[in-house]
Amino acid sequence: MSLEEKLTEDMKAAMKAREEGKRRLSVIRMVRAAVKNTEIEKGQKLNDQQIIEVIVRELKMKRESIEGFARAGRTEKVQELEEEAAILQEYLPQQLSDEEIRQIVLKAIAEAQAQSPADLGKVMKIVAPSVKGRADGKVVNEMVRKLLNP
Repeated sequence: MSLEEKLTEDMKAAMKAREEGKRRLSVIRMVRAAVKNTEIEKGQKLNDQQIIEVIVRELKMKRESIEGFARAGRTEKVQELEEEAAILQEYLPQQLSDEEIRQIVLKAIAEAQAQSPADLGKVMKIVAPSVKGRADGKVVNEMVRKLLNP
């Protein structure tokens, strides 16, 4: 079953769940709208990998909103957004652990022969494709910076 089909099936299930499925339904509709808009922009149907990229983009926006509301002390909104982020997370591939990210970064540092923080771009260029959709870019970037600083 493709990711698009899974979203459609989950949307139907959320509609049938009525009250209990409201938040899930709104998140799935938001994702499907974002996918549709991206398809219109690109002029073609998206494959599963491209849909994952859309979901990652939406998840990143949710996380940024969570940080903003947390700074403003809006705990009820933070909790709501965290629930929505958890729903989005269900549609992404299994996330990498910190140790797995660390191993990928160490391998990339060796491959790029990186010596200092100035080589961050070289390392990220190697790491990015292998962690795409499976790790938060911010976490990966912090790991690279930490391992490049003596």
